[in-house]
This record gives sequence, structure tokens and C-alpha cells, in this order.
Amino acid sequence: MLAGCQALAMTGGSIVGLTGAIVGSMLAADQALSTLPIAVQQAGVMAATIPIALLMARIGRRPGFWIGAALGAAGAVIATVAIYRSSFAEFCLGTFLLGMNRGAAQQYRFAAAEIADEAFRSKAISLVLAGGVVSAIFGAEVAIWSRDLFAPVLFAGCYAMIVVLFLASAILLYFVDLPKPAAPVLARKGRKLREIAVEPAFITAAVAAMVAYGVMSLVMTATPIAMLGCGHEFAAAAFVIQWHSLGMYAPSFFTGHLITRFGLTRIMLIGAALLALCSGINLAGLATLNFWAANVALGIGWNFLFVGATTLLTRTYAGEEKGKVQALNDFLVFGTVTLSSFASGALLSGVGWSMVQIAVLPFVVVAACAVLWWRQREASVEPRYAGE
Repeated sequence: MLAGCQALAMTGGSIVGLTGAIVGSMLAADQALSTLPIAVQQAGVMAATIPIALLMARIGRRPGFWIGAALGAAGAVIATVAIYRSSFAEFCLGTFLLGMNRGAAQQYRFAAAEIADEAFRSKAISLVLAGGVVSAIFGAEVAIWSRDLFAPVLFAGCYAMIVVLFLASAILLYFVDLPKPAAPVLARKGRKLREIAVEPAFITAAVAAMVAYGVMSLVMTATPIAMLGCGHEFAAAAFVIQWHSLGMYAPSFFTGHLITRFGLTRIMLIGAALLALCSGINLAGLATLNFWAANVALGIGWNFLFVGATTLLTRTYAGEEKGKVQALNDFLVFGTVTLSSFASGALLSGVGWSMVQIAVLPFVVVAACAVLWWRQREASVEPRYAGE
């Protein structure tokens, strides 16, 4: 059920990811601002992370997810109207609210972790994220089908369809049984947040997640614009983003098993290596095949590094500490994504596609070094995993 909710939420997110920068380039007076709607969306994610995590810790997961669905539906309505009115500012407001929905949807993976025991936790996280496979398959198809739904106003139909998706997720949530946190848990404060935040495990989990999402967002946001600029058709760009989304979520069916089999360190390092490989492939050429292969590597690299980081994060807090720790982690992650989404348009219009690829490499190295540093400091954390 959680995977189904995740699938509906991520299908809406996939549509925004594919069309947001293109609509931005249509509406913005300055092409350097073309990715601003995506950056504003990520700002919405960042703005929602702390309040939604703390709110769910107090009122429970399901009411919090309902609030997120309502915000997303409102944002999609505003975005649809904004396209009709050719209003760039209103479109950015709509994507901001859509981002707040994504901030709430990020909590699905934590909800899964909380109802799974320690042995199954990484698998539960990855299986819920596997709901994104549906978004990978249907997100691009819905975008292509609905782009001309309200012709001659292109792309307005895409955002009208997002309203339907979020209403469906709200209905599905009614049937999900997620327990409300007990009052004694809410009453206990646990350790101070700064004590947790300086632990090697938390630092590594946060840095790895920040790099995974930041690099993925920087490259993925620029990809549709770069492809159209190279003369590729919108259908080709949709095809590439569709496979990128599959790369992000299809591995989730077995990422948890791979972590159990080979260890958290190896999987996270492989994820970092795949992110670097993405840049190499993009630098090698501008054919559709290059864009496709690079974005598949980007998606799989994100999956390995992000699922690994989330699994590591769940080891850093006790039950009464989860709300504030999850909030801080996601605030850092989506703050990074906000900056990378905005930088994507500026880099692409200012210094070109190749510079986008070069810019991400130092951050990938930082993530890999953080994982190795944590492994050295916490050598006793993972002996229970085979293959270490």
C-alpha cells in the first residue's frame, strides 16, 4: 500500500521533472531562469521537510500524507492555470506547492522503515521506493499523452493530470493502516540534535544523500533542455527521462538484498562510481544513446547511494528522536537539491552541457570519501552483513 502511494506521488513528480524546465523556458523572459520552476519545487520540498516530519511525529503518518496530497493538488491546479495565463511567477508558485507534496512523500520510506524489523529494514525502504517504477513507466507516457490535452495551450494537461493522481493517492491512503505515535514516545526528547548530527554515521548518511540527490537533480533537470537544444524531439527526451526513472527505482526490488549480501559500504561506493560514470558518458557525445546510457547510470547510482544513505540514517536515532533527525536530514538533502536545480539552468545557459558534467565530479568524490571515512571509524557497525 505504501508502495502504491509512493507510485502515485512519484508519477506526479516525474511529470514535473520532465516538463517543468521546458515550461519554464517557454514562460521565462531569461533562459537562465528556465530551471527556476524545478529549483522552486525543490525549495518547496526543503520547506516542507522539517514541519511535515515533526507534524507526522505528533499526529501520525496518514494525516500528514493527506495534508501533503492536498498541497500537491492545489499546486497542480495553480500550475495549470498559470500555463493558461502564461504567468511564470504563478507557475513557480504551483511548483513550490508541488514540492511541498514531494517533501511529504519523502516520508513514505521512513514509514516503511518503522513497520519493519532491523533485518528487513533496508529491503522495506527499497521496496517502497520501488513504487517509483510505476512513475518511470507511466510518468513520461502521461506527459506525452496529456501535453496536447488542452491544445493549443501545451503542457497544461500534464498538470491537470497531476491533480487526478494526488486525489487517487489520498483515497488509497484511507486503506493504509499506519499507527499513530503513542503519547509517551512524543513526550520523550531523546538526545540533543547536535549530539546526533556530529556522529560519523549521521554525517556520512547526510552527505551521501545530499550528493546522490544533488547530482541527480543537477544532471536530470538539464537533460531535457540540453536534448531539445541538440535537436532531439520531445518524445526522445521523454524516453530518456523515462529510462532514467526506471534506473532510479527498478533496482529498489533488489537493492535491499544487495546491501544485506554485500554490505552497505560496497553498495554506496558503487553508487558513487555510477554517478561519475554518468558524467563520463555525457562528456563522450550528444547522441540519444549517450543521453540514455548516462541517465540510466545516473538513476542506478542515485538508487544505490540514496537507499544506502537512508538505511544508514535509520541507525542513528532512537524512536523518540526520529522526527527531528529525519527532518534535519531531509532539510539538508533538499536544500542541496534546490541549489543544484537552480545551478543547473545557470550552468547550462552560461557555460554549456559539458560544464554541468564536470561540476558534479568533485561532489561525487566527497561522497565516496565520506563513506570510506565512516567505514574506517565504524568498522564494527556491519560485521553482521555477509560479504564484508
